[in-house]
Amino acid sequence: MRETVTITRLGHRGDGIAETDAGPVFVPFTLEGETVEIERAGERGQPHAILKPSPERVEPVCRHFGECGGCALQHLGEAPYRRFKRDLVVAALADRGIVADVGETVAVPPASRRRAVLSAVRGRAGLVVGFQKRLSHDIVALAECPVMAPAIVAALPALRDLAARLTLAKGGGRIAVLDTTSGLDVAVEDCRPPRPAEVGALTRLAMERGFARLTVAGETLIEIRPPLLEIAGIAVVPPPSGFVQAARAAETALAELVVAGTGKARKVVDLFSGLGTFSLPLARKAAVHAVDGDAPSLAALERALRGVSGLKKVTTERRDLFRRPLQVKELEKFEAAVFDPPRAGAKEQAVELAKARLGAIVAVSCNPATFARDAATLIAGGWRLDRVTPVDQFLWSPHVELVATFSRP
Repeated sequence: MRETVTITRLGHRGDGIAETDAGPVFVPFTLEGETVEIERAGERGQPHAILKPSPERVEPVCRHFGECGGCALQHLGEAPYRRFKRDLVVAALADRGIVADVGETVAVPPASRRRAVLSAVRGRAGLVVGFQKRLSHDIVALAECPVMAPAIVAALPALRDLAARLTLAKGGGRIAVLDTTSGLDVAVEDCRPPRPAEVGALTRLAMERGFARLTVAGETLIEIRPPLLEIAGIAVVPPPSGFVQAARAAETALAELVVAGTGKARKVVDLFSGLGTFSLPLARKAAVHAVDGDAPSLAALERALRGVSGLKKVTTERRDLFRRPLQVKELEKFEAAVFDPPRAGAKEQAVELAKARLGAIVAVSCNPATFARDAATLIAGGWRLDRVTPVDQFLWSPHVELVATFSRP
């Protein structure tokens, strides 16, 4: 049965929300103020017709929009879309009773996502490579993507060819692709390791398609050229499938905010440092101690530092900061701290940071909710949240990155 509703606001996942006598209904691909004909299924409504469109509505730029689960907001104009991203941060802080100076959203352009993880699944229609469909375990066979770097989009046929030559897990395989300055770095997981007789064909495919490196089931089959990233003017070779900021434009913006946030500190500890996204630009002005639990990422940072001049001293430490966060006495060897944890946040480390006497703390987060939790811990420990800047690293999705600076009053 169909009914007509009015969308009163956007939810944090990008769905329109209509208030009805039976409670709120979440309607995807709708905007605030729109009158929509829907078919309800519990708390969700499937839109059938936009009877009164919002003036903020624009034409989506991708043929897969609405089916692909990667994007939720291509139908929202640029200015309100940036406000939406900022409002996600404001709302997460408000949930913790925090009022902060939240800046305007720093945008990244389309076709700038250099890192993607695709699914490869065999079904009745054959092999499909793409992203998961919205609210489904099925996969969209990608023909285009306005978010990903053009080099990755152009390689989709080659990636399908590669997956077709592998024995994938029952639920399908994962293909991690990174666009580097020397070519694509491709790593396939959730598949059977190739037999010796199969390796030759796979390496020939990599050479013919111009990949820089091909890794399958954890084994690098061929490295034609080192896959290079440039961080603060320094060449870094990331580990296969290693964590890298999704968009280079976002990485640059984040690094600039982090460096500015540490001020004149001469000794900085970089917690959850990864392969040096912030350690390397920080080392242009300060000695840095990089701490992370991932050995391959730290090894990549150490290799990048060999023979490089013009940097202050950089040291590394492998440490599980969830189980063994740096303690107050360790933290107070430094003048400033930077932390960039995964989506789960840095609950345990935030407790120690809250007690430490440092000149500044800079937080980077891809999850406003866990950031707000950790920020509340710091504030309870006497820190002041000076400023938060949203960075739209995840274009047209309901996710947002941020950088926040804290100081002692």
